[in-house]
Amino acid sequence: MDTCRVPAWVFLVLVWQGGCLASQFPTQLMIKEWVDQMQKELVTLADTATGGMSLTQIFLRNQHLYSVEQNDAEELVARAARNIEQLLRKRSAALKKLAAAAEQFQVDHTWKDEFEDDEISYYNSKDNLDANETEGKKYRLRPDFKEDASFRRLTDHNHTAVHIPTDIYDGSTIVLNELNWTEALEDVFRKNREDDPTLLWQVFGSATGLARYFPASPWMDARKTPSKIDLYDVRRRPWYIQGAASPKDMLILVDASGSVSGLTLKLIRTSVSEMLETLSDDDYVNVVYFNTRVKKTACFDHLVQANVRNKKLLKDAVQNITAKGITNYTKGFEFAFEQLSVKNVSRANCNKIIMLFTDGGEERAQAILEKYNADKKVRIFTFSVGQHNYDKGPIQWMACSNKGYFYEIPSIGAIRINTQEYLDVLGRPMVLADKQAKQIQWTNVYLDALELGLVITGTLPVFNRTMTVDERHGEHQNQLILGVMGIDVSLDDIKKLTPRFTIGPNGYYFAIDPNGYVLLHPNLQPKNPKFQEPVTLDLLDAELENDIKVEIRKMMIDGEIGERTIDTLVKTQDERYIDRGIRTYTWAPVNGTDYSLALALPKYSEHFIQAKLGEDMKEAMSMETMQLDRFDEFGHTYIAPREYCKELKLSLNNTQFLLDFNQFIERTPPEACNVSLVSRLILDAGLTAELVQLWNEQSVDGIVARFVATDGGITRVYPRSAAEEWSENHETYESSFYKRTLDNEIYIFTAPAFNTEGREPVSEPCILVSKAVDLTIDKVTLKPAVVGVKLNISFWMNSFMNATLKLNCKDEICGCLKNDKHVDCVILDDGGFLLMSNQDEYISLIGQFFGEVDPVLMINLVNTSLYSFNKTYDYQSVCDPEKDSKAAAGPRSVYVPTIADLLSVGWWASTAAWSILQQLIYGLIFPNLLEAVESAEEEISDAMFKESCITEQTQYFFDNDERSYSGVLDCGNCSRMYRGEKLPNTNLVFLITDAKATCLSCDPRPLRQAEQPSEGPDPCELAQNPRYRKGPDACFDNNENEDDSECGGGTCLSPCHWPMLGLQLLLLWLFTSLRHS
Repeated sequence: MDTCRVPAWVFLVLVWQGGCLASQFPTQLMIKEWVDQMQKELVTLADTATGGMSLTQIFLRNQHLYSVEQNDAEELVARAARNIEQLLRKRSAALKKLAAAAEQFQVDHTWKDEFEDDEISYYNSKDNLDANETEGKKYRLRPDFKEDASFRRLTDHNHTAVHIPTDIYDGSTIVLNELNWTEALEDVFRKNREDDPTLLWQVFGSATGLARYFPASPWMDARKTPSKIDLYDVRRRPWYIQGAASPKDMLILVDASGSVSGLTLKLIRTSVSEMLETLSDDDYVNVVYFNTRVKKTACFDHLVQANVRNKKLLKDAVQNITAKGITNYTKGFEFAFEQLSVKNVSRANCNKIIMLFTDGGEERAQAILEKYNADKKVRIFTFSVGQHNYDKGPIQWMACSNKGYFYEIPSIGAIRINTQEYLDVLGRPMVLADKQAKQIQWTNVYLDALELGLVITGTLPVFNRTMTVDERHGEHQNQLILGVMGIDVSLDDIKKLTPRFTIGPNGYYFAIDPNGYVLLHPNLQPKNPKFQEPVTLDLLDAELENDIKVEIRKMMIDGEIGERTIDTLVKTQDERYIDRGIRTYTWAPVNGTDYSLALALPKYSEHFIQAKLGEDMKEAMSMETMQLDRFDEFGHTYIAPREYCKELKLSLNNTQFLLDFNQFIERTPPEACNVSLVSRLILDAGLTAELVQLWNEQSVDGIVARFVATDGGITRVYPRSAAEEWSENHETYESSFYKRTLDNEIYIFTAPAFNTEGREPVSEPCILVSKAVDLTIDKVTLKPAVVGVKLNISFWMNSFMNATLKLNCKDEICGCLKNDKHVDCVILDDGGFLLMSNQDEYISLIGQFFGEVDPVLMINLVNTSLYSFNKTYDYQSVCDPEKDSKAAAGPRSVYVPTIADLLSVGWWASTAAWSILQQLIYGLIFPNLLEAVESAEEEISDAMFKESCITEQTQYFFDNDERSYSGVLDCGNCSRMYRGEKLPNTNLVFLITDAKATCLSCDPRPLRQAEQPSEGPDPCELAQNPRYRKGPDACFDNNENEDDSECGGGTCLSPCHWPMLGLQLLLLWLFTSLRHS
């Protein structure tokens, strides 16, 4: 709600009322005097209590114990990029061995229609680990699992595991043959692991949906999936999609004529949603529907990137399609070709595809197809949806005459398999291109399905090298893709190649891919543990965007080398504040990949302290200051939980970790540890101990605690008892107040996080006051530590009010008296959080955003530019589901076939029927199964029941150097005057205003600062101005030798129809019996 400017007559009324009320209000000069007094007392107190200057002198006196080294950003980036390149090159070599071996094994394999029981043995990763699970099941074996630290789960390095999608019949001839020949991959997997013990998952994803991976490990708990049913299909994973075909420009054309209604329309909507799931961020898509006219489903005027948000918008829009009128294929195809031919928009610029979903018709649209697609550059795939008696010949002809494929979707069970098999057709040019298409691609970052965390995957297509014979072409090269080979690389392994503890807490490496998505960045922290959700965070969303960063992002995507120093806004670790900082960005490409690596450094991190570990230092500091029994003398000591030594295990209990560290260092030679980390920790322990000894010699009123924290990882809190209330992060590189203090030259006052749950606080809140320690050596400036105090609220409140008292006052306001009924006095920090007040009721609100305490005043402070604000979106958040309770999440996702489905041979031909059949049989045999699953749900983390969402948050900050502010809050029948003054050398502002209780007639809704669910920026507007990206250099979309005669059928992964007919009758009898019982 905007406040209004105050007209002149308001002041006349104020003067007329009660004898010059305005004159009673303190003048700006008087307020400035108050503020100067407050600032003097606070800064003097902090300077005396913290001893920051003393610590600077301690560092200078002990220069013989350390050296100052330079961070050469260009060299650091180049070295890290080389190390990443070498890591990925080793993975690539293993990948090439696997792909070549797989192709040879398939060539050597002899197809069989039947197998003996002993010819195939494999571990089905979905088998329960109970001892009796594999008994009575053909072809199954049971590995000997052991806990594996590398994979953080049970594994067996003597076997592979096989995952077969729920909707694929594992007894089909194709699957059995594939199980047979892929078994030989086990030895190659094992040999790769022996050659490189750091290798993680090695996976072969087959075009049939089978996935064989090494080492063997049980599949993830299906209860952790959104539907409680394992719907994993390797062909829908981002790494498989990227490796199986070149990027796609896809126009989905939906027939919305009157004949497409009821069940058929529902099937089309679901089919389109499933089709969208086969697209990755390298692809572009749009969905339109037509009858006699063509209409957009969403707001997109052209193809848009198939990212998460655009696909969601299209899926939602498809649900609103209504059917009426008659079909005009000519209109639909004309629009589709025009969309695919637009040149002035961002595109994949490779495979051009039209996907037609219809119930059939008599029209072939031959004239329009010959007009726009005479060269067959656009592939047309057609889908006959629903059960009807229309002639399918015309739409089959459309596909066969345009290098596409014709599919039938008679019922819901056929949707998943038929909406992804088009990838086999797109793979033909890759197979025919042979070695040219044998290019290793590295994916965007995503969550590993087997809970390894964030990974990237190297992919390589695997081709069918056998010869095939037909009447038309005789013997010729098979053009089918067998699948995709993949090897995972954990982001943790890549992070280890980017040294962290020499570049300072606010220095960081980041890397982006050709889409501008980060794969390394301190803000890449997806909160959703579900692997089904993609992880796509753009650099410009990971940081606060500005024009120079847009340019840097583009240069990085283009593979350039460069460096820029910029003035930028920086969001704090806890996301409550925004600071302005200087950062130098240095970047270079990672050769052999599409990635680009960068380093961001603040000015004060261009050099770092390198401790000299020697016997003299060991003896001088002797580590006694870090012993638990010396806490009374040197304060409670915390050490950052870092990997100081390989054999030293981290502990959540910092006191235990410190104890373990002390014992380990005493008995371990230096070469068994990271000498640099350990040396710096010991150095800082000694230097800070000297400071604490100075604290011992002085007593300061109003201070609850004193503390010092360092880059080296030491934090000391004095006195020892104050540590009971110390809740800051022990890792200074992750501590919000520590990192924020380094970016400022002033004292930073930090309010405690406000307790929104309404619980009574354990003790009176304290205000954290901190300042960076400046150290200049040979004209080099460093900030190796932060010192600070915790202020007692009651003491500060008295000091605060005393600074404003005016003696011998009569009619005027006499200062900020405690609980004054006429004026409210407050101190806010630069984020708009309440730190102090003369009102007791406000003291309990310390730490709350002032926009929720006094919204009218806060809005006016923004309007008068005392505060600027910046709204940011978090695309990695999770929220509670909008509908349905947690208990309802499972059953509603189970598909229940209709009687029409049960009587349909086509439905039984679809492989999803096997999943339903299994569920029904289990339900009949084990009637308590669902109850068991429901009770087991209680063991699953609540996070698994949340959904990905966008949240927004608004940060407020000082963005100008003005010190004095004033204004009037006009609320119609009353008004409030206020004046404000910033406290120099701090991040505080003092405000005095007519009491809120004196004028309540305009009290708008609270102004929110905290994170809250959001729709995010308008995707329709974003689509008009898409961010720069770059697609893969190679494109395999057409080959003159391609055989497109196979265009309307395929081998089924289900059993033959006659046994199915018997099962239909049996199941129909069971359904009718259950209904009558």
